[in-house]
Amino acid sequence: MDYLNSLFVEHSALQAIVVLSLISALGVVLGKIRVCGISLGITFVFFVGILAGHAGLTIDGNMLFYAETFGLVLFVYALGLQVGPGFFSSMRTEGTKLITPSLCLLAVGTLAAIGLSYAFGIAMSDMSGILCGATTNTPALAAAQQTLEQMGIDGSEAALGCALTYPLGVVGVILAIIVLRRFFVRKCDIPAPDEKHKKNVFIASYRVTNPALFGRSISEIADNSHNHFVISRMWHNGHVLIPMSERELHENDVLLVITKPEEADSLRMLFGEQEKKDWNGSDIDWNKIDSELISQRILVTRPEINGKKLSSLRLRNNYGINISRVYRSGVQLLATPGLVLQLGDRLTVVGEAADIKRVEKILGNAVQSLNEPNLVSVFIGMILGLMVGSIPLAVPGISLPVKLGLAGGPIIVGILIGTFGPRLHMVTYTTQSANMMLRALGLNLYLACLGLDAGAHFFETVVRPEGALWLAVGFVITFVPVVLVGIFAMRCMKLDFGSVTGLLCGSMANPMALNYANELTDGDNPSVAYATVYPVCMFLRVIIIQLVVMFFV
Repeated sequence: MDYLNSLFVEHSALQAIVVLSLISALGVVLGKIRVCGISLGITFVFFVGILAGHAGLTIDGNMLFYAETFGLVLFVYALGLQVGPGFFSSMRTEGTKLITPSLCLLAVGTLAAIGLSYAFGIAMSDMSGILCGATTNTPALAAAQQTLEQMGIDGSEAALGCALTYPLGVVGVILAIIVLRRFFVRKCDIPAPDEKHKKNVFIASYRVTNPALFGRSISEIADNSHNHFVISRMWHNGHVLIPMSERELHENDVLLVITKPEEADSLRMLFGEQEKKDWNGSDIDWNKIDSELISQRILVTRPEINGKKLSSLRLRNNYGINISRVYRSGVQLLATPGLVLQLGDRLTVVGEAADIKRVEKILGNAVQSLNEPNLVSVFIGMILGLMVGSIPLAVPGISLPVKLGLAGGPIIVGILIGTFGPRLHMVTYTTQSANMMLRALGLNLYLACLGLDAGAHFFETVVRPEGALWLAVGFVITFVPVVLVGIFAMRCMKLDFGSVTGLLCGSMANPMALNYANELTDGDNPSVAYATVYPVCMFLRVIIIQLVVMFFV
């Protein structure tokens, strides 16, 4: 009995590890249970923690604070590191169109919370937790609690409000998507899967009929054109050639060009004539196009290549090959000379088999080497993230400075390091499975600690008269803004239903609802939209909740 007592009851580092591990394990197992096709996933750890806290299970306060803080920082930083490489690319394509309704959703939800606080006499310190639960945003809760403690106010009520409204926050977004799908979606809002729409690049073949290009070199044409394009192959008198920079164009040469979708028409005017064949299908066998050249994807695994510009390698001139596309974090990029390569990039290389073999040695293509963990960037990034999050930012009209906090600082630094780290020759690449492991571990720790801390008074709050009121208010904050903004995005912004569901889930930080949305639509539009808006909305909610607390508490 003493043995069990030391493991589960007596406060110690060992007891804290055992309790948090038990809560996390039970939560993960129970989170896989589906009811009407809906599961809470990893969020169930939060509720197991609440039950454990209600049952009287506790751990040392310092251990609780440490595990909660470390888990949150690890989760948000790993998330930023993962989305960083494709974040700015997504922002440049349809970012503005997706961000606008997301900002509207943030504004409507926040204003609704403030209005309902005054309408029903709910203290803003409590409403801050209700808002965080209704939007399933636990990092914002951490920021709210931090701000409340700076003001000398107990933040435990905010955690209780979050715990009460969180389940309906998850379910409410799913219900809102169901309502949108049933009553407001038209046929034109669900387009058939279109590969060209999914890609950031467009492939077309052009016949050179513009007399102004006859006898001019490819490099000369590219330098004098404002268009961004890469010539993958060219056919001269029926023979396929590698389009070297000094090679001259002649009448009726056929060029296979990779460009941006919006620049295809401009290139048709430049070269003269676009051929009718569709090169953007997923079923094209590039190695059967001609017998002289092959196409192969090569993985960048040599650390020496990390952070170098594509032009500095001089692969085309030295090895007689051409690089047409670069795949990074699920995003296709044009292989322009100024593109900075990162570890983990997949390069589509066109050339003769012997030349590709030589290039393979230059770039690495050793998948096994990427499985080695690169922990230096993780630890340095978390340090920098905490430093950035601790910087006080003066805001006119309020006495206390605003801080990005434990959630805002690490996610911003994670995005920046994931994007620009290779330019400083930092190895930031982690496999998707490794990144998901870091995120899941961090989120498990955070949710287990949060639930354990809130559980002691959770059920007391539920049975109080205001408990039902908090639940109702939280559901309104979740459901109504999501439906209204969803209609606005489809009708006014002309977004397809898949993208709308993704941006709604990303704005509400709701991966569980995203899983449901992916089952409703074909293609990856929901996931792309989610990844685009999630970091921005996460950052803004962390800032906004602090401002709300400072202005209205």
